[in-house]
Amino acid sequence: MGLVGGVAPNFTADAIINGGDSVNNFSLDQFIGNKYVILFFYPKDFTFVCPSELHAFQNKLHEFEKRDCQLVGCSTDTAETHWGWLQVPKSKGGIQGITYPLIADSDKLISDAYDVLNGEYDYNEDGDLIATGSMIAYRGLFLIDKDGVIQHQLVNNLPLGRNVDEALRILDALKFHEANGEVCPANWKPGDDGMKDTHAGVADYLSSH
Repeated sequence: MGLVGGVAPNFTADAIINGGDSVNNFSLDQFIGNKYVILFFYPKDFTFVCPSELHAFQNKLHEFEKRDCQLVGCSTDTAETHWGWLQVPKSKGGIQGITYPLIADSDKLISDAYDVLNGEYDYNEDGDLIATGSMIAYRGLFLIDKDGVIQHQLVNNLPLGRNVDEALRILDALKFHEANGEVCPANWKPGDDGMKDTHAGVADYLSSH
């Protein structure tokens, strides 16, 4: 079920920030009223496609930051595994140089809450998640506005990497709509005209006929 239009699921988790600092109470609450958030999930540390995505986001980090947007990555690995991968140079398949937060969803509850958990699982009578197969996250991406509401959701299967420029474009589209009250047509990009939202007028017409 899609999460667009609803409040982003809340969580507190271990994370690695600033390329190597460990924190144990990371939450998106710190950004509400302050920043947009791009929260993206990736399957697993020490794999092949994942570092290309993480480095691609890092390469455009300044573009997100100048739009008041915080990048946050998440996988079902532990914080220790994140830290270990951050020590490995890019030339050797590592993610050294990544500075945005990496959340450790080792109990899989965040991935489940965002409906991107791949694998067979259930909950026991204590509410604990019990896995019966490989439990990793699909390549989910969520744009969360400053009110904590999910405005965009994209989920790719495991082999399919994402387009970072498209994440920037959709962020620009949201900011344009908020600033101008206009909607963004197909293939809209910064500098293009928007369209007046006539949805309310259509609704009024239908209700009177």
